[in-house]
Amino acid sequence: MNIETITREDIAQSIAEKVAIPHNHSGKVLEKILEIMIKALVRDGQLKISSFGTFMVLNKGKRVGRNPKTGQEVIIKPRKSVSFKASEKLKHKIAKS
Repeated sequence: MNIETITREDIAQSIAEKVAIPHNHSGKVLEKILEIMIKALVRDGQLKISSFGTFMVLNKGKRVGRNPKTGQEVIIKPRKSVSFKASEKLKHKIAKS
């Protein structure tokens, strides 16, 4: 499976073409959307986009890991990560494609 990275530039270009606005405007719109999403995740710990899915901040606890080269145990510090759960509508659209 070949995974393609879609850049912010790609998204801004697509928005500019589909909505018929200048590219510099679409880039600003995209940056504002991402800013709103990040603020919601920081403030509320989750962000639900209807018919798309839910982003959730997860608190990962401290755990013991292992260095794969040496086998030595290493303490992995607690951290936060972001998870995404697709909505049923999105799952259905993907299944149909």
